[in-house]
Amino acid sequence: MPEVYWTQLHTRLHQTLRQRSLLPQGERVLIAVSGGQDSLCLGKLLLDLRSKWDWQLAIAHCDHQWSTDAGIAERVNQVANNWNLPFYLKIANVLKETEAAARKWRYQALVGIAREKEFKYIVTGHTKSDRAETLLYNLIRGAGADGLAALDWQRPLKSEITLVRPILNVYRRETLQFCQQFDLPIWFDVVNENNKYARNRIRGDLIPYLQENFNPQVENSLAQTAELLRADVEYLEATAQQLLQRVQRNNYQLNRLELRSAPIALQRRVIRQFLPRVITRQPNFEQIEAVVNLISAPNKSRTSTLPGGAIAEVAGEWIIFISNSINS
Repeated sequence: MPEVYWTQLHTRLHQTLRQRSLLPQGERVLIAVSGGQDSLCLGKLLLDLRSKWDWQLAIAHCDHQWSTDAGIAERVNQVANNWNLPFYLKIANVLKETEAAARKWRYQALVGIAREKEFKYIVTGHTKSDRAETLLYNLIRGAGADGLAALDWQRPLKSEITLVRPILNVYRRETLQFCQQFDLPIWFDVVNENNKYARNRIRGDLIPYLQENFNPQVENSLAQTAELLRADVEYLEATAQQLLQRVQRNNYQLNRLELRSAPIALQRRVIRQFLPRVITRQPNFEQIEAVVNLISAPNKSRTSTLPGGAIAEVAGEWIIFISNSINS
């Protein structure tokens, strides 16, 4: 085996994997490689660390079939060949050219490969810079703490498949330096320069403006905020789940007397966790607040603002939910 040139990034990733237990020894790991600097950097790092962790690695690439994607799949395939790793390709069939549609399809495609080839872990090259941009993006859209902390180190995609983001403590400028140091063939995606996408404007305009006028270390500050919020969110979600188990009856009734004594933060989370059981889609802020208001409302008060014609009504100490799914 050729000698590996060890860098500071190798050491940092090795330490991160040990401290956070992200990718266990000997597991099958599918690396999502777009062709850009972040995923190439991650792929090279994992390849070099493989001898210490005994992973079985492979590369996956998702081809959107957009005009700007022409040639990327071949480039990534060549990288996989050079690294002597299996290469798996998924090709989209008429995919809408939006950030949300592309992201949703990519995760579906990656899960499909992981299931077919029996990989338990999918890794992506999201960085500290991505984490900062995601916090700003979701803040502007009006997200709560969950949205602000959305880009986490790992999350389950399916019961048997975990998404891992091992380089969330690495800046994008560091992945570029690493790729240049090892002469990796970066594909500079012109889509990343298209300002019709909000994330590109945050990356190209807003972050530099904040760095110049407010805080040169704004990426680090925002990423730290996301890390702190993630711990808070995990605690609140677990506490709300315990409370929900106590106040729920028959899957469509909530005891509002017990809910009334809980802090408003837990009331909102209990309602948000409960509502998908009785309505057809994820509730928005206004719908959650309408139900929260029933916790202290007079008897017979009701709200009919829930999706799918569902109704929530106060009946003594209970909030009773009536919907088509319950009636059926």
